[in-house]
Amino acid sequence: MSDPIIFHIDVNSAYLSWEAAYRLQKGAQLDLRQVPSVVGGDSQKRRGIVLAKSIPAKSKFKIQTGELLSSARKKCPDLFVVPPNYDLYLRCSNAMVELLYEYSPFIQRYSVDEVFLDFTNMEKQFGDYLTAANTIKARVKEELGFTVNIGIGPNKLLAKLASEFKKPDRVHTLFPEEIPTKLWPLPVGELFMVGRATEKKLLDRGITTIGELAKTPRNKLKLWLKSHGLLIWDFANGIEESSVRPEGFPMKGLGNSTTTPENVADKETARLWLLSLTEKVSSRLRDAHCYAQVVNLSIKTSQFISYGKQKKLLNPTNSTKVIFETGKKLLNELWDEEEPLRHIGISLSSLSSSKSYQLSMFDKLSIDTDSEESFYKAIDKIRAKHGETSLIRSCFLHSTVPPLAGGVDAEEEYPMMSSLL
Repeated sequence: MSDPIIFHIDVNSAYLSWEAAYRLQKGAQLDLRQVPSVVGGDSQKRRGIVLAKSIPAKSKFKIQTGELLSSARKKCPDLFVVPPNYDLYLRCSNAMVELLYEYSPFIQRYSVDEVFLDFTNMEKQFGDYLTAANTIKARVKEELGFTVNIGIGPNKLLAKLASEFKKPDRVHTLFPEEIPTKLWPLPVGELFMVGRATEKKLLDRGITTIGELAKTPRNKLKLWLKSHGLLIWDFANGIEESSVRPEGFPMKGLGNSTTTPENVADKETARLWLLSLTEKVSSRLRDAHCYAQVVNLSIKTSQFISYGKQKKLLNPTNSTKVIFETGKKLLNELWDEEEPLRHIGISLSSLSSSKSYQLSMFDKLSIDTDSEESFYKAIDKIRAKHGETSLIRSCFLHSTVPPLAGGVDAEEEYPMMSSLL
């Protein structure tokens, strides 16, 4: 049996590249990729952030993805800003995936601009993996008009890390024998799943590189960071065993989040935002004919400090009420109102296509009834036919909180659901 060969295809500055390619095809003279430019939302709203930036914007003006547009404009007064066009991005993503299917039937879309491809045992048809990767890269550029980085490794983790090396329009490999020279010298914050909070904890303990993390005893990392410490130790050593899941494989998560127009300082307003987000994500869950057993709540304070907590339910559900009540409990546990919130998110995982109830003889019967599910589906049907605001809860009538917040309409990234890898 051949050793696994996994590709990770990552579109360079995806939103901006797709905008540039589309505009050039329509006859535009200006290539957005060659000038300081960004794709971003409405700068008059606080949700107006940089979703993608050109290389000149990044290298010359230090503009970062996620930065407020107002801040980016201060760095570059002549910054060229274009609004996001999510329908276009999905079409571009689909076109790339269609091309990739020519090289393997095993394709997993990790996000709208990232795809895993299992190239194992495909060498006889397309040549060695480097030849195939360079051919794919060239075809994407010539036929679709944008560039990609392709990372190659024996698993999805190493392929993804390899694609993050020098950009744009490159092919990189990261195999186990290359880890000490290519991966370990990098700053620890560049490792997948090491966020800012984890990075700070590691730096405080003198761990500055991925190599130092890889050589730290596992028991110490478990003591410092619990199970997450074991996960990042594995990642630092290139250990990851998930397979490429072809499209059509059951998705493992759905989420919805929003940055609030103003800081949220009280529980009542925070709960309204949570209800609004829950209305939308639970509707999407029902539309996918799925049930969730894990509810996760994430919040970000006005000081950009993030917190998260999750709860596993006794039974899978697609009930807006059950999901919202669970989210409220998590909110009460996470937030004491001392510091205002600027971002709230709720996500659902451990999805299944059927309800399987677990009851003991002492449990109160609290499962979702068929009539309740029918009730929510009837609401979904009305909103789908007459618009989302055709049927709203009375608590939103005189509130500044929209009845169904988040999603593409609220300038979130296009939702492409996946598991961790």
